[in-house]
Amino acid sequence: MTLENTIEQFNEIFIEVLDEEDIVLKYETSADDIEDWDSLNHIRLVISIEKHFDIKFTANEIETYKNVGEMCEAVMAKKS
Repeated sequence: MTLENTIEQFNEIFIEVLDEEDIVLKYETSADDIEDWDSLNHIRLVISIEKHFDIKFTANEIETYKNVGEMCEAVMAKKS
């Protein structure tokens, strides 16, 4: 599992959850960059990511992520 591959998988999840076909995630993408990424959708995204990768985040972990890249790195660490 590479960072690039993980971001691609995240991109598919974001497109599905936010119902927005034009999303293109980068490492530094944050909630400020995507209009529909509000607090409710953040929860939906986290749940979808956890299901997709068969992992669990703690509340503390979720609060520390500043962008998509940090979330992807956390997923990769949990899967290694």
